[in-house]
Amino acid sequence: MDKREFIKKIGLFGVTSMLPFSEGFANNLLKSSSCVLIPTETAGPFPLDLTENTTFLRQNIKENKTGVPLNVKLKIIGNANCLAMPNLRVNIWHCDKDGLYSGYSTSNNQGQAGLTYLRGYQFTDSNGEVEFQTIFPGWYTGRICHIHFQVYVSSNYAAVSQLSFDIATKNAIYSSNAGLYTKGVDPLSLSSDNIFSDGYQYQIASLTPNSTTGGYDAYLEVTIQGTGSSTVGNIEKENAKNFNLGQNFPNPFVDTTKIPYSIKYISDVKLTLYTLNADKVHEVILENQSIGEHVYEVDFDSIGIPNSNYLYQIEVKNKNGIYRDCKMMTKL
Repeated sequence: MDKREFIKKIGLFGVTSMLPFSEGFANNLLKSSSCVLIPTETAGPFPLDLTENTTFLRQNIKENKTGVPLNVKLKIIGNANCLAMPNLRVNIWHCDKDGLYSGYSTSNNQGQAGLTYLRGYQFTDSNGEVEFQTIFPGWYTGRICHIHFQVYVSSNYAAVSQLSFDIATKNAIYSSNAGLYTKGVDPLSLSSDNIFSDGYQYQIASLTPNSTTGGYDAYLEVTIQGTGSSTVGNIEKENAKNFNLGQNFPNPFVDTTKIPYSIKYISDVKLTLYTLNADKVHEVILENQSIGEHVYEVDFDSIGIPNSNYLYQIEVKNKNGIYRDCKMMTKL
């Protein structure tokens, strides 16, 4: 399978994942132990289904945009037990330093149709975390500085929300970089913003100076509906009728790791490793696999690839068709 086909398959679900949820979801702030569900917010006015474009599986989403460097880390937690949720797709998108969004051309966002800057998606690692390299966003009339994000759990549920930052720290960034952020400080307060005015306690990301980049690191813990564990992933009903892909073990690992899977029909199985930018680094084809439990051991030393996070995909071909699933692993 080529890079484009891989990204299409792991993206998987199309525009239905961007549709708004019921009002009950939107106002849900149920407590469970020490974690509280992130409020659901609008995906508009400029959402895109990132999986429709093969450029979006990436950590660095800056492209040619200038601004103060910003590293964004989100940790996804399940509200049922307050534990991390690995193997979930997380999309982020935000405006540039001048308040413009890629992908649209409207009266207040002219000339941006067909562009792809400041958008991307990743899969949560074994700690439930994703990271992106971007720039500090600007602001535009009517909205305070913010970043959109979507946590895709399944074809039936995705959490869509937004984050913002401490007012004083954010405006200090604008003031100290007036040559870049020519619109000046953000005039809105969180309470006067039409999204955050009903509450923002769980949506304010921390901002820490980064001496290496000269910019900032942002961090936010995001609680969504679900149960955290080392095996959470997106397994659709049709997949489950034909196979199951488990979490590799150990994970994280140093030299070798094992990928468990089970199949319910005699099948040809293809296991493939990809970087987080969807470059293929290893593949094995196992023909005529018997029904039952299987384990494939990956020796990273023999493959000769560096320490990092990797996506591993299983493709199962049997009499019913072809089925795929994907998870994340971490080499230390």
